[in-house]
Amino acid sequence: VQLQASGGGLVQPGGSLRLSCAASGRTSNWYAMGWFRQAPGQERELVAALSWNGVNPYYSDSVKGRFSCSRDNAENTMSLQMNSLKLEDTAIYYCGARYTHGPDYIYTKGSDYRYWGQGTLVTVSS
Repeated sequence: VQLQASGGGLVQPGGSLRLSCAASGRTSNWYAMGWFRQAPGQERELVAALSWNGVNPYYSDSVKGRFSCSRDNAENTMSLQMNSLKLEDTAIYYCGARYTHGPDYIYTKGSDYRYWGQGTLVTVSS
């Protein structure tokens, strides 16, 4: 599966931004997806993870209650709605995917993902 992330930009603290990830290629199989981010000088970290059916998304503690992740399998897209953005949310955001054996599998480690988008930069600054 090929992934294309978009929607990044410059936003003030407290603002909102919506990221999208479009999947193409062999999308008829089950595949889990996730959002990760990497700030300068830091390791890549999980933001949110979704199973194929999108039930019970997983969120990191740092974004829980502020970010919301969803997917539309008919359109092969995944979105990340980011609200109440903070300075520390500044990072390059990547979407990842991996094929699974069923619709309920969810993965929270970067090493579990095989396919990655190119990343989209989110800058939170006043």
